[in-house]
Amino acid sequence: MKSSFELRNTTDLPVMLPFTPAGGGTWNTGDVVRFSFRPQFAWALFVVLSCWLFVDAAYAQVQGDPEQTILQTLIKWTPLMLFGAPGEFGGFILNIAVSFIAMALGTFLGLWLGIGQVSPNKLIRRTSWAITQLFRNSPWLVLLFYFMLLLPFTVEIAGTQYDIPGWTKATFALSLPIMANVSEIVRGAIASIPTGQWESAESLAFTRTQTMWQIILPQCVKRMIPPWMNWYCILTMSTPLISILGVSDGMTLTQDALAAEGRSEFLIPMYLWLMSWFFIYSYPIAQWTRRLERRFAVNN
Repeated sequence: MKSSFELRNTTDLPVMLPFTPAGGGTWNTGDVVRFSFRPQFAWALFVVLSCWLFVDAAYAQVQGDPEQTILQTLIKWTPLMLFGAPGEFGGFILNIAVSFIAMALGTFLGLWLGIGQVSPNKLIRRTSWAITQLFRNSPWLVLLFYFMLLLPFTVEIAGTQYDIPGWTKATFALSLPIMANVSEIVRGAIASIPTGQWESAESLAFTRTQTMWQIILPQCVKRMIPPWMNWYCILTMSTPLISILGVSDGMTLTQDALAAEGRSEFLIPMYLWLMSWFFIYSYPIAQWTRRLERRFAVNN
């Protein structure tokens, strides 16, 4: 039998768990969320790499061409694959830049679109929903081709013509599906906040705008971070699609390096080398996302 005090301090509404560090204790201002890199994975990667280099050297000796090992070929072409040609912006760094810019633009637009989906104005709500569904359910490659051909290749400002790089148009195209999915994240996070908080804010004479920006959205941040980071990983893994449009990203320059070498045995190692960069970049983000999902779990 619960006392009257206990009954007054319980609720059936969804309640977010307090933000506490893994392993217990209290959360102090300035603490940093850390992710762990398992040593077993590092040892396994070291063993696989050592075996591969041994087989590579043995293969080169059998072929009678020890100067053209796969390792030496990778070292030769890594600067191009990573940074692009001298004086140009490209390579794997371009993939990361595209992912950052597209995610920032998509997040900004998606925030407003998500708020629009819960607007009391029927026209704004339905328009936001239609835009969200359109870009959320459109193939990314189709959007890339569409905006690559739709947007102009040059613009004229004050009598001077400026070229629009292909990667700029590709970045804008990739930001649209991110915008739609962030819109759904924002809408879902707002809908998950108990309605009692809206009613309490209204009883304190808060306007809807004040309630949204000062009470509701700050509570939504913790709920939105894990899925937002998941979508960033998905976006990063999708950036090689821009190579189909002729953008000099990591995939395009890897193909150029293979064409320059003209040896089919380098095909698998060089693509695995490129894939390992994406893995090394995205794996810590994925681990961090899993930790945040556990920290920000909500009890229903």
